[in-house]
Amino acid sequence: MPLYDQIGYNYDITRCADPFIVRCLKNHLNFKSGHKYIDIACGSGNYTIALQEKGANMTGIDESGLMIVTAQRKNKKINWIVGSAEKLPFKNNEFNGAICTLALHHFKSRDSIFGEVYRVIDKGRFVIFTAAPEQMKSYWLNEYFPGIMSASIKQMPSLKSIEKDLKKAGFNFINTESYFVKDDLKDLFLYSGKNHPEKYLNPEVRMGISSFTNLADYDEVEEGCRKLSLDIESGRIKDVMGSFKNDKGDYLFITAEK
Repeated sequence: MPLYDQIGYNYDITRCADPFIVRCLKNHLNFKSGHKYIDIACGSGNYTIALQEKGANMTGIDESGLMIVTAQRKNKKINWIVGSAEKLPFKNNEFNGAICTLALHHFKSRDSIFGEVYRVIDKGRFVIFTAAPEQMKSYWLNEYFPGIMSASIKQMPSLKSIEKDLKKAGFNFINTESYFVKDDLKDLFLYSGKNHPEKYLNPEVRMGISSFTNLADYDEVEEGCRKLSLDIESGRIKDVMGSFKNDKGDYLFITAEK
């Protein structure tokens, strides 16, 4: 069973398209109204829908049937597909660009997926939003949930390996742009509580984060939340957060072009 068939029932309670991230995706895509774009591993379609509302002709594909059903309920105008990104059911050169947000670590074979994205794009850009292992080592979450973070970091491909795989697929690697979590972030993914640690005490927030649902040890979560709660109450959390500051960014936008 796909992971998001397990956690998808309450996913949209805490997950939505963040306006700033949407603007960044548009910018890196070299977005043009009316052009056709595909959202790879689109989940419940939050970013797919946000770009459609900006004037794009969007298609979303995800292996989770539950996520696609959820997406269809929200927007019936978009072409939603249940399927694997490793074998896209589309013609060559069918799209003007593609996005993949916070899903790269779930793929078993980046080679085949990048090759498929390259095949279905006609002279366009592929924009990936992800986190690099080097960035995640600087998350203060490591203080409270070391096992979860270690497993999360281990599954994340390095920027160097992503760049290598993109070039192997035929893409021209353009650039990367660091993203630092903002105070008003609307999409509550893994490090969304960077500046608001109390968010991790909310089980609904943790439920929408795959690291807490797929990689978590119950005892570690309970103990980590207990320590975090005490540190928030005492004010020690400020020292912990300060000790993990970095200039690498918290996430990355990676842009490649065909």
